[in-house]
Order: sequence, then C-alpha cells, then structure tokens
Amino acid sequence: MFEPIVTVRNVNIYQGSNLILSDVNFTVERGEFVYLVGKTGTGKSSLLKTLYGELTLKEGDGFVAGYDLRKMDWKKVPFLRRNLGVVFQDFQLLTDRNVNENLRFVLKATGWKDEKLVEEKIADVLDKVGLKSKGFKMTYELSGGEQQRVDIARALLNSPKLILADEPTGNLDPETSDEIMQLLFNICKDYGTSIIMATHDFIVISKYPSRMLKTERGKVFDSAVAEV
Repeated sequence: MFEPIVTVRNVNIYQGSNLILSDVNFTVERGEFVYLVGKTGTGKSSLLKTLYGELTLKEGDGFVAGYDLRKMDWKKVPFLRRNLGVVFQDFQLLTDRNVNENLRFVLKATGWKDEKLVEEKIADVLDKVGLKSKGFKMTYELSGGEQQRVDIARALLNSPKLILADEPTGNLDPETSDEIMQLLFNICKDYGTSIIMATHDFIVISKYPSRMLKTERGKVFDSAVAEV
C-alpha cells in the first residue's frame, strides 16, 4: 500500500518576496529514496527549508509526515521536526562532549525524560549506524565518515518518517561516501524511512541510481514523470 510521506501540490516557494520555485508538484512514498539535484542557487536549499518548516509555505499545498505546511507556525514546527531527521554536510556535532552526550542532548531537547529509555535509544541508533563501541569517543576523535554516521544516528533518534540529507557525502572521500550511501539505502529498506538527499555528486548517483528531483530555471523536474 502506498503511503505518501511528502505531498507537494501547486507550490510556489519564496525567499522573502522573491519567487524561487514555481508550480512544484511531487510525492514521496514511505521508504522511498529520492535525490535532489541542481546547480547552486537553483532552489534546492529553499525546497528543503520549506519541507522542514524553516521557510513558510504561502502558496499551494504541502504535507510532510502528516503535517500541513500551510498551517505551520513557530509552535507547530518542533512537532513537525520530531518526525524528521536532518543530516548536514558539516555534521554540526557538539565538539565539547562525546558521542553519547551529543545524542542525549537531542533526546532531552525533544522531551525524552526516562533515562533508561534514553540509554536504550542511544545504543539502538549507534548500533544501526555501526558505531556501537564509539559512544564514549569525543566527536573530534572520530574520522569524517564516523562523524557523518553520528549525524545520521542523531537524525534517527526520534524514529523519523523522513530524513532530509543535505550533501551528506560532500566532504568525504569516495570509499567513505560508499559506506554512507549503503547505510542510507539500508535505512530506507530496513526501516521504511523516506530519504530526500540533496547532492552535487553524480558519481554517487551513477553508483546508487534512484529517482531524481532536479531544480532548474525556477522549476522542479521529476525523473519519475520525465527524464531529468
């Protein structure tokens, strides 16, 4: 059965008063992996920011993980984001604490109070990303690939329906990029998590082909509908 996690219909995306993308239409199903590609400045980041509630949706209809983006306000955004995981290119890990404490910080910030459940959840996500034994390492002691895995573990903490990954292989060597891509595809397959991954890396796309959304000339082109 199809279960749309993202539905975008007749959407116009603005940065301030500037129209960035017009008449955007696409759906992402549960457990689907979708690339978001396009040259710098063509609206990829604006689209991602709209999906996680940083940019207000003014025109059209958008639903993410059951939340109506048109009805988002500052009070509702945290609830939307608890159903999302966001993976950054530059990791954005806290360097003054170890891996476990990085993850504990996020859980506490999103309302987890039971310490036993917090410990279990941290162990669970580190196991999923292959870092079971690295919880007590300081983040700066880890390799780039390991730091990216911690970032992905952090994105998994609240069992999200959708992960938005912004250039997750951008700072990694080819071998480490392969490991991260395999991990992301496994998360899709094993846990039914949808992933939208913004990337410039066409070597990665050719090795791990999947559906593509392409931002170009103020539009979004969908490879599921036509060749992009």
